Amino acid sequence: MSDDRPLLIVILAAGKGTRMKSSKPKVLHKIAGRSMLGHVLSLAGALRATNTAVVIGPGMDDVRADALAHAPEAKVFVQENQKGTADAVLAAREAIAAHSGDVLVLFADTPLTRKQSLEAIRGALEQGSGIAVLGFEADDPTGYGRLLTDGSDALLAIREHKDASPNELEIRLCNSGVMGFRVGDLIGLLERIGNDNAKGEYYLTDAIETAAADGVRAAVVTCDEEEVLGVNSRDHLAVAEGIWQSRARTEAMLSGVTMVAPETVWLSFDTVLGRDVVLEPNVFIGAGVNIADNVRIRANSYLEGADAKSNAGVTVEEGAQVGPFARLRPGTTLGRDVSIGNFVEIKNAAMEQGSKASHLTYVGDARVGAAANIGAGTIFCNYDGFNMNRSDVGAGVFIGSNSALVAPVKIGEGAYIAAGSTITQDVQSQSLAIGRAFQTEKLGWVVQSKEKMIKEKSG
Repeated sequence: MSDDRPLLIVILAAGKGTRMKSSKPKVLHKIAGRSMLGHVLSLAGALRATNTAVVIGPGMDDVRADALAHAPEAKVFVQENQKGTADAVLAAREAIAAHSGDVLVLFADTPLTRKQSLEAIRGALEQGSGIAVLGFEADDPTGYGRLLTDGSDALLAIREHKDASPNELEIRLCNSGVMGFRVGDLIGLLERIGNDNAKGEYYLTDAIETAAADGVRAAVVTCDEEEVLGVNSRDHLAVAEGIWQSRARTEAMLSGVTMVAPETVWLSFDTVLGRDVVLEPNVFIGAGVNIADNVRIRANSYLEGADAKSNAGVTVEEGAQVGPFARLRPGTTLGRDVSIGNFVEIKNAAMEQGSKASHLTYVGDARVGAAANIGAGTIFCNYDGFNMNRSDVGAGVFIGSNSALVAPVKIGEGAYIAAGSTITQDVQSQSLAIGRAFQTEKLGWVVQSKEKMIKEKSG
């Protein structure tokens, strides 16, 4: 299929989503760390759309902001009265009038549609159809519009469920809502659509019969039902998340990733996994995480990159090992062959090649040099109640167990920190630093104390 013909994608995102029971617009709810609208805009980018238009409802400034965050070049239009899907497309009249080429209409609450299916729609348009509709065979067609075809599989009409006859309700070939147009005057076509139906709305689906009167042929392109799952409630959102995760896991394993228990691993929309990565059970990977080749993430570890407070990601370089029960927070970089053990948390810190923090440790706002060893129970005290302060640990440093580094502080290369130390000042290279009280032993104190307590109690 040639994709030289200009393409305008119109994304309908004006739905209020009352069934979500949320103060947040439906299309901003996330799947794999990205809003549903973001997923559809990413699909538009993958199709190399010449122009993209997003139709929102009145007062949806947060939806507008999300659309422009994902696609700064997109044009956003407001459907003021929300009188149906044909009216929604006409809200983007300015973009349609300025465009000469194919037009695809997508829905922001249908985030699982595959690029191949939309390419098939464009293929049907290239083969002579003026309109192409994405359809599917529904296990349960209740509530869906039915695709009415003739013996040659040409699409004659789309009948909404509430307007369908008993015979039409027996049809299982259903409308997804996704449509492609290659007609000379799309605005004129949409303006001729009436609202003589059960809901009194202007249905985009009526474009089929309206165009047929002009001799325009319509075609059906089919896909799996899960591709066009519309998310209208929280349970739908969970189903869509599950489908997305299953796809992503399969793609990762086919590219050379081992998952010991795939169904327990959760990935993000932008997760990058190298070859021969091993993900053990119950691993969660948030947005902004990049894992290189030959890395092992052990069970029950949580890697979170970019979040609401920080756009910094997480990078794990080749040969590193993480976990079990480890947490990597935004701004973490693990160098080659770094070892992070159980109950270790790293935040906004770089662990350089071959360094280790094997257990029960917090490293925050720091650089840890190559081959340094961070002992069990060590805490980097990075927050003073007002500011985050950094620590710098040189190459080859050995920090004994149960130590506290009070930032800002610098530990020179090859230095040793005695176990149990609280370090508040810089330590020179190759030095031993002891920051603890001297041990005092009082001989016979236990016996004497017990005798005194017994005497006082009996007295």
